[in-house]
Amino acid sequence: MDTTSGLGQESGMRRFRMVVLGAASMVVAFGLVTWVALEGREVVVLHTRAADGRAHATRTWVADGDGATWIEAANPERPFLHDLTNRPQLELERGGAMLRCRAAIVPNPAGHRRIRDLLAARYGWADCWIGLVADTRRSVAVRLECGDA
Repeated sequence: MDTTSGLGQESGMRRFRMVVLGAASMVVAFGLVTWVALEGREVVVLHTRAADGRAHATRTWVADGDGATWIEAANPERPFLHDLTNRPQLELERGGAMLRCRAAIVPNPAGHRRIRDLLAARYGWADCWIGLVADTRRSVAVRLECGDA
């Protein structure tokens, strides 16, 4: 009776399980680092309204500069950016407070450079990490002038 072929199959299955476990661990680690990058520092909630009146709530990063609050639309197709184009008034939920704001979309390329610089300075390694998984080459800067709600 040949028992060596059974040992070879066991060894192959063990190797296969280790590869699958290693790959699964890498996926979990990638997801965890991405989550910490996205949520590890300040995240605000924008409350906007679509042209038809539907309310939208969008979580996003925020930076302060030039006496204003700045946010980024990762691309021109972002729904909240369309909302602000039609109706620049919004509410910003930040630090437990609700602020009424007026948005001004800052033209590119200067707007893109400004928001990228502000977010890189504020979020550091997290901004670099997210840059690996999200294409922000077409991002749009939005400058907010805010007061109390």
